[in-house]
Amino acid sequence: MAWTWQYEPDNTGAAPADDFASQSDAESWLGEAWRTLAEAGVAGVTLVHDGTAVYGPMPLSE
Repeated sequence: MAWTWQYEPDNTGAAPADDFASQSDAESWLGEAWRTLAEAGVAGVTLVHDGTAVYGPMPLSE
């Protein structure tokens, strides 16, 4: 069961997020990476679990 982040828009230069084993792992990673993603042009993210959106898009602004 994979958890991952879908970027909005999806055509940014940001490296794709890894797959995570749990929602908690995915959210912890985002807490550390959101500024880098925003600087790469990611405006928001959606948390996806096995192809189904769980929540989002969530903006990556301060």
